[in-house]
This record gives sequence, C-alpha cells and structure tokens, in this order.
Amino acid sequence: MALFTLLHFIFHSSFFILHFYITFVAEKHFTLNNTLMKRISMLITTLALVAVSASAEWSPAGDRIRTPWADDVNPKNVLPEYPRPIMQRADWMNLNGLWDYAVTERGALRPNAFDGQILVPFAIESSLSGVGRALSEKEELWYSRTFAIPSSWKGKRVLLHFGAVDWAADIWVDGARVGSHTGGYTPFSFDISAALDGTKTHTLEVKVWDPTNSSYQPRGKQVHQPNGIWYTSVSGIWQTVWLEPVNEHYITDLRITPDIDRHTLTVAPALSCAAHADMAVVNVYDGATLVASAKSINGEPLVVDMPADARLWSPDDPFLYTLKVELKNGGKVVDRIDSYAAMRKFSTGRDESGYMRMMLNNEPLFQMGPLDQGWWPDGLYTAPTDEALLYDVIKLKEMGFNMIRKHVKVEPARWYTHCDQQGIIVWQDMPSGDSSPRWQNHNWFNGTEFNRSAASEANYRKEWKEIIDYLYSYPCVGTWVPFNEAWGQFKTPEIVAWTKDYDPTRLVNPASGGNFYACGDILDMHNYPEPKMILFDPTRVNVLGEYGGIGLALEGHLWVKDRNWGYVQFKSSDEVTAEYVKYAGMLLDLVRQGYSAGVYTQTSDVEIEINGLLTYDRKVTKVDVAKVAAANRALCRSLSK
Repeated sequence: MALFTLLHFIFHSSFFILHFYITFVAEKHFTLNNTLMKRISMLITTLALVAVSASAEWSPAGDRIRTPWADDVNPKNVLPEYPRPIMQRADWMNLNGLWDYAVTERGALRPNAFDGQILVPFAIESSLSGVGRALSEKEELWYSRTFAIPSSWKGKRVLLHFGAVDWAADIWVDGARVGSHTGGYTPFSFDISAALDGTKTHTLEVKVWDPTNSSYQPRGKQVHQPNGIWYTSVSGIWQTVWLEPVNEHYITDLRITPDIDRHTLTVAPALSCAAHADMAVVNVYDGATLVASAKSINGEPLVVDMPADARLWSPDDPFLYTLKVELKNGGKVVDRIDSYAAMRKFSTGRDESGYMRMMLNNEPLFQMGPLDQGWWPDGLYTAPTDEALLYDVIKLKEMGFNMIRKHVKVEPARWYTHCDQQGIIVWQDMPSGDSSPRWQNHNWFNGTEFNRSAASEANYRKEWKEIIDYLYSYPCVGTWVPFNEAWGQFKTPEIVAWTKDYDPTRLVNPASGGNFYACGDILDMHNYPEPKMILFDPTRVNVLGEYGGIGLALEGHLWVKDRNWGYVQFKSSDEVTAEYVKYAGMLLDLVRQGYSAGVYTQTSDVEIEINGLLTYDRKVTKVDVAKVAAANRALCRSLSK
C-alpha cells in the first residue's frame, strides 16, 4: 500500500506540474488557442481529481494496531493469487476489490441505495474492509458489483466461486437468483452461464445473514461482545471471490488418496456430467520427469502405480509430486488441471516400549505444534496478503514445530498448500458452535449428554462433511478434531465413528481436552500452564492438546492497553523463553511416560490474549527463536530411532 500511495502521489503531482507549465510557461513561449488551453487545463484538472479520488476511495477503518502487510493492501489488486492451488486452471478472473455495500434490517427488500464501499474479501467488522462495524443477528449485509466477461470466454460455461462467506449467503446475477449457501468455512460455486443476460456489463449481488453466537451454527471464537478468549465477530465475504471459464464437460473436484504400503496414488475426479465419451488422464511428475500415469472412463478413479521407492512426504522432507490432470471428450482435451500430491501415511501403532504412538509413514513421530487461531488485527479472519499467510507457517517452522493445531477455524486453501510445501502437519478442528454440556476435563465423562435441536445437529453434520471434503486432498492434514473441550459437544462416539468411516486415512481426535469417551484414536488432555498427564489410555494415543499460555504484554503492540491476560505473565523475552524451555523439558519427561504430541498455546497474541509467541501485529517475536527451536526439535526427535 505504501508503494501504491507513493505512485498515486507522483501521478497526482505530475498533473499539477503539467498544469502549471501550460498555464504559466507554455503560453509565454507558444501561440496556443485560448479555448484549447482552457480545455487542456480542465482535462488535466479532472484527471488530477480522479487520481485524488482513486487514492481516497478506500482506507483502513479504525485506529487499532495493524500488521506490516496492511500497507501492501492495494484495493485494485487484493489477494491476487490463484485461490485454489491444489486444483488450478490457467484462466480465471479475480473479483476481489471495492464493492458497494448496505446494511438493512433482516427480511427487508433489496436496498435502493448503498451505504458506501467495502473492500472484499475482508469482513465488515475488520479494519481492512474500510468499514469496521458490527453486524447484528437482526441485520443483513448486501453486496453489489459489476463485472464484464472477457471475449475469450465466448462459448464457455462461467463458474462463480466463493472461498468462504460467513454464514448464510444468497446470490443473484443480473437479477436472477443463482443459488444460496450456509456454512462460514467452506468454498462453494455456481454455474451462472444461464443468468448472464447478454449485456457487456453484469451485476453480482450477495446477501448475507450471520447470527454469530445468537444461533447454533459453527462460529469458533466469534462473539458479539468480545472478551477474554472470545473475539470479534466476522460476517460476510472473507475469502476470495472469482470467476472461471470451463467447457460443458469439466472436473468439479479431485479426491487424492496416497497408499505408501501398496505404492499407489488414487485420483478420483468428480465430473460435471457423465458421458461415455469422457476419459480422465493423470500424469505424475517428479520435477520435470514423468514417473507414472493412469487413465479411466465412466468416472472411475485413476489408480496410479507409483514407484516402489517413491519419495515420502514428511516435515523433514516435504516432497510433493506434480499432477497434470486432463479430461478428454471424444479424444479432445476439454479440461486441464494442475495439482499436486504427496506419498504419506498417518496411522497409530505401538513403539518398542509398548506405548501407542502417532505414526507418520509407519514410523513413530512426536508431533509438536502451537495452537493456531488464525486471527489478524487488521483482517480478523483474513490475512492482509498471501505473504502474511505464509509468514506464520514459515516462522513456526523456524521455531522447530512440525505440526499446527488449527483451532476452531478453517483457513483459505492457500494456507494448507503452504503447510504442504513447508512440511507442517495439521490437526484440523471443527469450528465450535451451539450450547455445551457440563465440562469434565479431568475424568471420564459420566454426565448427561447434550442434545442439539434437529436443525442444529443436521447443520453440524452438513458443515463437518463439507470441511472434510474441502480439505481431504491436502497432504498436510493428519488429524480431524470434531470437538474442542465440551464446546457444542454431542453424540461423540457417533460423530467420531462417522468421521473415521468417512475418512479412514487420518486420525480422529474425538474431543481435544473435552468430555472423554472411549472412541477414536486419541485421548487428548488440556492443562495450563505447565504440562501434566492426568488420565492415560493404554489402548489409544495420548496427547497434550493444550498447555502453556505464557504471557508477555508489549506496549505498542496491544489490541487494548489494559485488560490483557495470559495464563502466566512475565516482563521480558528472556523470562518467557526460559519458561517455554522449562515446560518443553517437562513435556519431554512425559513423552517417556506415553505422551505422543504436544500443543503449545499459542502462535500469536489475539485481541486481549497476550500469550502468543508473536505479537498480534506480527511485528515482534517474543521468544528466542534458536532456544525455542532447540527445545522443540528435541521433542520432535524424541521417538526417532
């Protein structure tokens, strides 16, 4: 944004310099028609005013702290990267940028006028949206923008994609309703070809309702009244919106499953329509070298025979194979997809001492990671740039972590690709919602089950399935976590059994720190601040799913000046580092007693929580990276032979 502002300043200033030259210099040295001079002068002045207007049409809202990347946000080029790297086509159009918006009473008619402009894809509550206001459950948020279809797309189907909209969205194109979606964390799309009315300019409208914590839907840590561990609500579009041209026959999804024991890689393409003339082809590359291929018809999965010495993905060697997928109809290529895959396996097994361990590629691996909220002071749910999104992943890898627990939030697709590329295992939480049963975190659950309403239960199951479908093909995702503590926990054995059956390739952690049932792969304890083992299950993997929370409040990097808290607090980086290393040593002792993973709270400060390894604005690393990395790597190597 700093460069963008500078260019605008230069552009704007040059007009007035030229205006000065024509008015006061040129007329003395050249014979110019007075009327022509006036017209030139008016044109230059108009262009200058347009330049001023362009630079003033958006600015961050509010005066809270921001990340360094906030200055790089250009309203004319917001998050320009292709949003779905695991299934990439060559041609697309980004619809991020300034849209018109209006807030109306829920149930009101489409607004006749708008309240202003909002920068998509930042939630209306965020600073980077340029609005920075809350949305209540009694209101709806309307968006509108125009777009034009490139002439090169003539004869193509046009898909409209949304990365994520929180929570209920209704969409119109050129006045025709094209679809709706509920669920704040997963992508969705519509074929809008039939709605395009033949004009050169088309109108896209979106209506959003988000009750946040006033209803049952999954919403993670969002609340209307932020306090303590509960944060600012996030409403509306918060991931990239984009268009994509396709042919009549195209690939809608890829479900990629590696099997290192059988030396196969299965690529199951979902197709827009089934036709006997369709043939799917996949070529697998190691760099530029073709190593394997397969083809199928009738929508059958592509089963690729991989080399017996295929390179395995791990945090130490996050190797990814390149996939080139084609769909042919009558021998003609009608769709091309660039993708990637990894040969890796997540499982459990006993080590030489008889303890159940988390296994990667049939070898025990201690998984050590932070609790990662994925919040930003300027964009809330949305990182200001892709560089910011990648920064956290790289920084955590530098600190010696080999895993991240993504806490009651789901990230944009690019974040999972970053984890794939950097070699970070992901524990994926289901965002929590609805009411909760009594929490019994230090003993086996013996209370009364919480019963959701039929609508709440159906919605949970729908959204959880959509999240698993969305993330299934990303190699980094190693563990599903249906519940955190007792937040919205219900029918745990049933939900766990369904999850394990739906995706048998990953571990299922029934309830991280929650009410404990004898199901799934993992018993997950929480204890603050120091590591402890309170329960132990000899038949499952035992992990410490949360601990730590060492606080350090740094002036100039705080969301609010007072009311900041951590589970324990210190005054200096040296003290925080020493405490972290002490806890890591305690956890290392517990590894010998059966612990197989640890999750430290947390990656960054978030709002009034100041127990992050980084400040909320990411401008300060609050620990000695070398010392923390040494402690973490000792844990990660603790089960290696």
